[in-house]
Amino acid sequence: MISSKKTARLKTPPLEVADILRRYAADYKRDHSVPLAHLKVMHYLSVCRTKELGGHIEKCDSCGFEIQAYNSCRNRHCPKCQSLTKAAWLEKRKSELLPIDYFHNVFTLPHEINPLALANKKSIYTMLFRAVGETLTEFGEDKKYGLGGKIGFIGILHTWDQKILDHFHLHCLIPGGCLSFDKSKWISTRKNFLFDVKELSKTFRDKFTHLLDRAFKKKELIFPGRLCYLSDNGEFSSLLAKLCTKDWVVYSKESFVDPEYVLDYLGRYTHRVAISNNRLIAIEDNTVTFSYKDRKDEGKIKSAALTADEFIRRFLLHVLPANFVRIRYFGFLANRYRKENLTLCRKHLGAPPPSSQPTPKPIEQLMLELCGLNITLCPLCGQGTMKTVEILFPPSHEKRLSSNMKHRFYNTS
Repeated sequence: MISSKKTARLKTPPLEVADILRRYAADYKRDHSVPLAHLKVMHYLSVCRTKELGGHIEKCDSCGFEIQAYNSCRNRHCPKCQSLTKAAWLEKRKSELLPIDYFHNVFTLPHEINPLALANKKSIYTMLFRAVGETLTEFGEDKKYGLGGKIGFIGILHTWDQKILDHFHLHCLIPGGCLSFDKSKWISTRKNFLFDVKELSKTFRDKFTHLLDRAFKKKELIFPGRLCYLSDNGEFSSLLAKLCTKDWVVYSKESFVDPEYVLDYLGRYTHRVAISNNRLIAIEDNTVTFSYKDRKDEGKIKSAALTADEFIRRFLLHVLPANFVRIRYFGFLANRYRKENLTLCRKHLGAPPPSSQPTPKPIEQLMLELCGLNITLCPLCGQGTMKTVEILFPPSHEKRLSSNMKHRFYNTS
């Protein structure tokens, strides 16, 4: 049986996106036609780390303090479930860092495309990756604007802005150099400069609009509701003409050298969701208040208030298509030949190979190394080790379990 000593639940942030869904999701579903994919996300986030998913009881082997720890939903849109995923992903990337400058470029789609993108997420997101991939590859190969070889980079899709509205852009982390076409040497970029952003912008725009036009002609796009007018050839051609006359935005950040900083910097973008729990300020009277960074006002932190209905609507804008990969690798970092190419890069750069192939680390070790948090340490006495003593099965499973299997005990010595 459970010890009679004091028990406690794991600490949670004061406010969570899950709290909003628990309070207002029923009203939202009543007032809106919600697709199955969105219903699943709402459900998983609502039950994350609650008794609905089951869990276990941990007990301190020193003072007997007990904690109920419930299972995570592991949904990639959940603000609570991304920290460990990100930590494990970054751990794998450590061995792939090269001792060179790195650059950060951001390719943004014009807002005129937003309604079309929301109705055709998979198609538009795929076009964005392809247009950026072809643009950077072309510049890397062209000696006039680039380096004259094969570059590599990581692309990370983001679909939101600070106010959780639709804002489609691709973050790219690019090593400052490339492999020659015959892979016989490493070609370094100029210090603090990669490619001319104005030329990048033009090429990116041309490639994306070409892909968009081809998708329209192949009838690969849909135009529901208010977008039905775009199904007309003339209207769609007008949209393309408007897009082609705009200056598309490509942002280029100054290079940074320290590999550890590169890894930390990359971690800010990889496994983010539309809004993190720590940005929530208040949930009351059917209103959600959250903080945001106003980039138009020198990055000052401000607050915004939305009805719960509007907050949920904006959050669901960023649900990704099923099985869609939002972190992709290009050039000499492409998955198939990455290990071989990185070995050649290190050889040409005179850098030693990684000490060993990284092996998956236990969750406890990752949390300690990357977050400085020892999750095995007793939060009460600060000396004992927390050990699992009992499994808590989800309520939905109880009827299917025999009475002697409802509780499973582990060695508590």
